[in-house]
Amino acid sequence: MNPIELIQTKRDGGTHTAGELKEWIHSYVRKEVPDYQMSAWLMAVFLKGMTPAETGALTDAMVTSGEVLDLGAHFEQSADKHSTGGVGDKTSLITIPLAASCGVKVAKMSGRGLGHTGGTIDKLESIPGFQTSISKEAFLSQLESLGLVIAGQTADLAPADKLIYALRDVTATIEALPLIASSIMSKKIAAGAKNIVLDVKYGQGAFMKTVDEAVRLAKAMVDIGQHLHRQVVAYVTDMNQPLGHAIGNALEVKEAVDTLKGNGPKDLLSVSTKLASEMVSLAFHMPLDQALATVEESLRSGQALEMMKHMITHQGGEWDASANQPKLPEAPVLVPVTAEMSGYIAGMDALAIGRIVMGLGAGRIRKEDTIDPRPGIVIHASIGDFVEKEKVFATIHARSKEEAEQARKSLIDALIFTQKEVTSAPLIYARVTENGTEFYSS
Repeated sequence: MNPIELIQTKRDGGTHTAGELKEWIHSYVRKEVPDYQMSAWLMAVFLKGMTPAETGALTDAMVTSGEVLDLGAHFEQSADKHSTGGVGDKTSLITIPLAASCGVKVAKMSGRGLGHTGGTIDKLESIPGFQTSISKEAFLSQLESLGLVIAGQTADLAPADKLIYALRDVTATIEALPLIASSIMSKKIAAGAKNIVLDVKYGQGAFMKTVDEAVRLAKAMVDIGQHLHRQVVAYVTDMNQPLGHAIGNALEVKEAVDTLKGNGPKDLLSVSTKLASEMVSLAFHMPLDQALATVEESLRSGQALEMMKHMITHQGGEWDASANQPKLPEAPVLVPVTAEMSGYIAGMDALAIGRIVMGLGAGRIRKEDTIDPRPGIVIHASIGDFVEKEKVFATIHARSKEEAEQARKSLIDALIFTQKEVTSAPLIYARVTENGTEFYSS
């Protein structure tokens, strides 16, 4: 392989073979290709794009750059779920116990949050004692005994992705759709599941700002799944306001548990049950309406909450038996936020709200930053709701009065009020499968 010729081919709009891409990626992991040549190729991809076949081959090359987890006899009934990230997005904490309580084998490796979005691992580490770093042997053993395990990603899975992502971050090539799709899917496929359900967010609080961008990404990832013999379904969902009410790690865990108890916000429950139903449907080749009924029964019976409890205690987390929820730390300062005028909430700047929560200490700017699990915001109203003047519509959970007051002012600025009634956007915009895209009107 001649690196210069490969870069030239893509620079001039040409295509690569699967063999060329595998050798290129593997050579880079072996440090036989320098960063400056990989950077040049990444920019060529950013400018010229890749065909679906190339994107699938690139993903396969990234998967095989390291270890691929073998789920053995559980492969056929295994399922994984991934969200592209958003504000208040704690769906994994609900969806995964729901699916596992219905018999799906869920072996999930999750990441940490960066920037304004929270990571599933950060949320779970709010629970005292919960272990996210476990050996491969313990990971597979828990899958065998419980049917559910969530752990942090290991360096052995898709190492090419970690190396290439670091370059994309400093070469202005983050937004290239084939690189985004292959990055996400390489980690999911290396983690071993046959069936993959994706939640692709769009809007102010998401990385994909428009619906069209989100649909294109969803299609690209479904195509990759088809190319690599995985069953993949993607939902495109709204992130122009936080999902649910709670934003902040421990607060989101509590809201997830409340949802499994049947007391959660309707929007969060709706998305979570949809995603869990897809996991059940794919794993057991079950009609979607039947899968939904199975999921709803698991929720009603308390089986899903029991599954979450078993996972948490199995991985060392503390469970409060009297409250029937995990033990969670609480912020020392709570400050109510009242409306300065009566009116309907016409909009929320979800990105700004995510950044406010970061400023309270609940997020990280760099991966090595330490986060505080306690701070956050609970917003008791949604777009379209009427709020009366001087009535409490949110609560700030903070480490100090000074931080709380700054967050209170910023939160008020992040909301738009109007005197006219407002209709919020559809929560679920589209469902993407290998057979096409189904659009929802509401």
